[in-house]
Amino acid sequence: MRRRPDGLGPSITTVQQISKRLMSWASIIEPNTLAQAETTASMPFIHPHLALMPDAHLGKGATVGSVIPTLGAIIPAAVGVDIGCGMIAVRTQFTARDVTGRDKAALRQAIENAVPLSAGKYNTDLTATARPRIADLEHPRWDVTPDQYAGNWRLQLGTLGSGNHFIEVSLDELDRVWLFLHSGSRGVGNKIAQHHIKVAQAQCERRWISLPDRDLAYLVEGEPEFWAYIRDLRWAQHFALLNREEMMDRVIACTSAWFGAAVEEAERINCHHNFTQQEHHFGKDVWLSRKGAIEATAGKAGLIPGSMGTASYVVVGKGNRLALNSSPHGAGRNYSRSAARKTFTHEDLREAMGDIEYRDTAAFIDEIPAAYKPIDQVMADAADLVEVRHTLRQIINVKGD
Repeated sequence: MRRRPDGLGPSITTVQQISKRLMSWASIIEPNTLAQAETTASMPFIHPHLALMPDAHLGKGATVGSVIPTLGAIIPAAVGVDIGCGMIAVRTQFTARDVTGRDKAALRQAIENAVPLSAGKYNTDLTATARPRIADLEHPRWDVTPDQYAGNWRLQLGTLGSGNHFIEVSLDELDRVWLFLHSGSRGVGNKIAQHHIKVAQAQCERRWISLPDRDLAYLVEGEPEFWAYIRDLRWAQHFALLNREEMMDRVIACTSAWFGAAVEEAERINCHHNFTQQEHHFGKDVWLSRKGAIEATAGKAGLIPGSMGTASYVVVGKGNRLALNSSPHGAGRNYSRSAARKTFTHEDLREAMGDIEYRDTAAFIDEIPAAYKPIDQVMADAADLVEVRHTLRQIINVKGD
């Protein structure tokens, strides 16, 4: 354990002051990841410092698992290309006893049929639950034109994607059934992000600004390009939130049919971990970009998933001021996807998944738990950031190739 440098909060904590502009809660971190975070923290508009979360690992421009407060500027790549990515979870009235004797493969397959999986997959038509959400996203208040980025964005609502996105059925410490999923703004959000990253790069080149990394290109507050990004960003974040709501409604319908009784929602939590919003920190109003981090304001509910086959957590924020009211968003990678495929085998994945019901395919080798940091260590590092309310163990896992 390391001693807090400024006397805030408990005297013993997991935080380390790397520099005046970089605080780290990561006990497991690669040198190149730390170097990347230091580079981002050196940007002149960071205030007061960059907070590096326990799950930090290399990202595009800025480190995944970093909280980046900026004054008068914003770095589109520091928000990430999956704008609004996050998690949603619902606690049901069912318990492990209700699951006993039921065919878990049947529920997995029903979910796979109800929610388009994998990159590039989308719906063929709009469901009844999707229509009012699409109407909300088409409302003039947004002042955006998403059709310029993806003409089929309406059919993307209610789709999962691939990589570390998932849908799970889990049990908590009291054997209660939870439905849990992780996804973001899909292809339309990616195209929005890529567009504005290029705009920021062009703006910096036009001003002859020398950057330590081209992906740290930024937009200046007050200029048209800045506000165009903010408008698109807020729309994409809302799309991501509604995308998770739409998928959860479909998962609930599948689960209700499987149990033969309607799911009664005891609790629902929906939170981003790739997003920007205005917040007040250390005396200043800043644009706070959480890239692979969730908001952990005191009393705020949040979700921290583990890797495929490991525990996930329902948490409540502690409002850690030094961490800018933030916490990790998951386990964080220890191996790149290519390195994981070279290191682990299909049999390793089968052994790691144990008796969890999942689609048994070698396509998921790069998602094996061993490719990620141990979630228990990540949560130990986050002890002064969040309080664990529930620990979830998976019984069914759904992923896209």
